[in-house]
Amino acid sequence: MAIANILLLKKVENLGAEGDSVTVRAGYARNYLLPNKIAIPVTRNNRKQVEFWQKKRLEREANEVANAKSTAALITELSLVFTAKIGENNRMFGSITASDLLAKLSECGIDLDKKMLHMEPAKHAGQHMAKIKLHRDVVIDLAFEVKPEAEEGQETQSAMN
Repeated sequence: MAIANILLLKKVENLGAEGDSVTVRAGYARNYLLPNKIAIPVTRNNRKQVEFWQKKRLEREANEVANAKSTAALITELSLVFTAKIGENNRMFGSITASDLLAKLSECGIDLDKKMLHMEPAKHAGQHMAKIKLHRDVVIDLAFEVKPEAEEGQETQSAMN
């Protein structure tokens, strides 16, 4: 099999980040990476660019970590409460899913990608936890609560008292 040594100009999932010199199959380099300007062949002249791209990557990663930590601080200050119809044995009619949690976070001004959120659907009232992976170095736990909706009869009785 023919192989090619290339210098990545952009981050490629499961291959490397910008500035990395990697070895790939020649066809992958020739048909995808080089035409899409994701990589360039490694030559004597290009080796000097490696330092530039690695410095640029370090700056980008430091910026990403700082942004992730500031977002994590905002998320940990939130107190999220969902209301839902509750049936027997404290079970919900339906569930609170990742999409519901992302919509609630969006209402609070925090937009996240669905891939960042890891949780099991909440199917009963009470406290629940979700993991949010903002960066490979920044992972936080988000606690949220599911409360039962007040029924109309209960609301009027409590208002009379």
